[in-house]
Amino acid sequence: MKDIEFIIEGMERIRPEMMKVRDAIFNYAELPYKETKSAEILCETLTKHGFDVKRGLAEIPTCFTGEYQYGEGGMTMGLLGEFDALDGLSQEAGCTVQNPVEENAPGHGCGHCCLGTGALAAAILVKEYLETHQIPGKVIYYGCPAEEGAGAKQFMARAGLFDVCDFIYTWHPSSKNEVDAMHSNAIMGANFYFKGRTAHAGATPHLGRSALDAAELMSVGCNYLREHMIPEARLHYAYIDAGGTAPNVVQDRAVVRYEVRAPYVRQTKELYDRVVKVAQGAAMMTETEVTPELAMAFTEYLPNFALARIADQCMQEIGAPQWDEADYRLAKQFLESFPEESKKAIRQKFMEDYPEDWEEKWEKPLDSEIHPFTPDKVYLSAGSTDVGDVGYAVPCLNLNVACACLGNIGHTWQMTAQAGSILGEKGTLAAGKMLALSCLRTMQEPQAVEEAKQEVLRRNGGRYTCPLPDTVKPPIDTY
Repeated sequence: MKDIEFIIEGMERIRPEMMKVRDAIFNYAELPYKETKSAEILCETLTKHGFDVKRGLAEIPTCFTGEYQYGEGGMTMGLLGEFDALDGLSQEAGCTVQNPVEENAPGHGCGHCCLGTGALAAAILVKEYLETHQIPGKVIYYGCPAEEGAGAKQFMARAGLFDVCDFIYTWHPSSKNEVDAMHSNAIMGANFYFKGRTAHAGATPHLGRSALDAAELMSVGCNYLREHMIPEARLHYAYIDAGGTAPNVVQDRAVVRYEVRAPYVRQTKELYDRVVKVAQGAAMMTETEVTPELAMAFTEYLPNFALARIADQCMQEIGAPQWDEADYRLAKQFLESFPEESKKAIRQKFMEDYPEDWEEKWEKPLDSEIHPFTPDKVYLSAGSTDVGDVGYAVPCLNLNVACACLGNIGHTWQMTAQAGSILGEKGTLAAGKMLALSCLRTMQEPQAVEEAKQEVLRRNGGRYTCPLPDTVKPPIDTY
């Protein structure tokens, strides 16, 4: 039986089990580093299928691997699975009007319930292929928590968990089917702890030193800094602790979280150092103290061109998810559910992307084709992902597979609903087949694997360097 026939037949057989896993993770909807139930069902399924599971890796309780080795030697293939949710995006699966399962509860607004399940299916299919055809090799499923939080893959890479792999594939729920041509921004995030002195704000304000004033002055300084950084860079902030709720007490504490982004991690580090200086200046102006606590950092993601060539062909052979008329109607309802201002921007993007038939696409807004990968069309994205750190350690590639309507906006209740719907199901199953076939085909091309490894060495200068110092531990309860 040909590899593609083996994968298609195998996916149909394990489909009910995989959808039970997807649905369970969707319903658990656990926040970063707290994905205990989601991790457990993935580990249980891996164990059931003959994988050797190791838990609590890289000092993260919900980080795990599932390994299967057939014979001796052969290629070692990795698959990345994510399974964390986003706060406040609870939504009934498949429902085209906003209807939280639980008000203000988490939901899978980035589709990670699909992501982790699709990679799981691929790992099982590759394992079965090695076993059935008696081909030496190893497949490793990496359970990667907290992509929406401070991440896990940089800590996993620092711990050397990916070093055993010859190559690694992953995927992400999307509105299009394509090898991901994104160059993501690198990112660094830190909590800034300001310490002051309390006093009666009416009677003796001169005796107080306001930590909240310092935090606000830091924001002013960072806003002035925006003029003097590269245009691709970004600064984001949020108050974690404003120092209490009593305005007649000078606040002796304040915590503000800053995240900085830039196209390359070296630029991000430079910008972060400047933000630290702004914080120190704010503390000096207010006679307070500040302690920056670096907690997260992701290296930029770039597609591996050697792997992209193989995966692109595999995606073409598997084909896009097979949509029917009911799917198109559902997708149109989700598209129409976005606010008018958003729909105006989406419609404009439709006209740019589909100048000849944008109105037809608007009526049937599901991607039904595989868009070919073109190396010279890699584009810079403002977003960030810890998958970048994997790609700076070993050859790694991300595939995008449609699980939502064209024009979809991520991190919304609409994405949560689609991830739990038939759209998410069909995308997940297609992704699993694409990942599995990509692994098998790559395994058969040692020269391509060597080219992929050389590509990594050119980018990382000879070895992976974590953007976080060894002293920074996973911020499980602080970020």
